[in-house]
Amino acid sequence: MARNDDIRSAFREVCGIFPQHRVELVNGRIVVNPVPTGDHNRIVYRLLLQLLAVVQGQGWQIWNDITLFLGPQRDRYRPDLTVVPAEPKMWAKDHVHGDQVLLVVEVVSASSVTDDHEVKPRQYAAGGVPLCLVVDVFARKVRLLSQPGADGYEQETDVALGRPLDLPEPWKLTIDTGALAE
Repeated sequence: MARNDDIRSAFREVCGIFPQHRVELVNGRIVVNPVPTGDHNRIVYRLLLQLLAVVQGQGWQIWNDITLFLGPQRDRYRPDLTVVPAEPKMWAKDHVHGDQVLLVVEVVSASSVTDDHEVKPRQYAAGGVPLCLVVDVFARKVRLLSQPGADGYEQETDVALGRPLDLPEPWKLTIDTGALAE
């Protein structure tokens, strides 16, 4: 227990030291990354444009810089995009409860392949996040993970970049994955 308290204390300290960086607690490691590149941000922007009408129609919100609270003694992640209901339950001013989230999006960078494909999805599922979308332009694919459980997501849909990807209820939306990396 003392180790977990130490790492959480160090995490808070590092967040204060590097306020302009993306600081996450991933698999017991404090990970400090620079702000995303222009290419990374373009992918997020293009996805945002596709999600926006449904999000507005449902009264949801898209947050681009929030930490997920996935449970006590769990990691802390800051997805590239997080879709939440109008009034999500918050753990702190900068932490939203994972089981309140409607969708998280991770855009893979060269340094985050394992974390974005393996580590984070497993923890998102355990934290009750219903949908996890992983956009990987390096592997030329998009993954949609759904049906979360304690051991990970039970359903995985992989499509090649350029193929359509349907988001399940309550989304009623087909993502044009080709538009993400034009």
